[in-house]
Amino acid sequence: MMTRDQELWGVASMVLRQHGDRAPVVVAEKIGQLAREGKAEGVALWKEVARRLEQLMGQDSTQ
Repeated sequence: MMTRDQELWGVASMVLRQHGDRAPVVVAEKIGQLAREGKAEGVALWKEVARRLEQLMGQDSTQ
């Protein structure tokens, strides 16, 4: 069974694979959409994904 942290890293990695350099924009749009809908839990979750995505992209300078 995966931990919450592992799940969040998995989501960040998946978004990066699917969207490449546009991944931060995609995540930001998702956060904005959830914020407009008043879904604070979703906003918090995607902010955690965004934090991990930044770390992943910082490690991979080839993208």
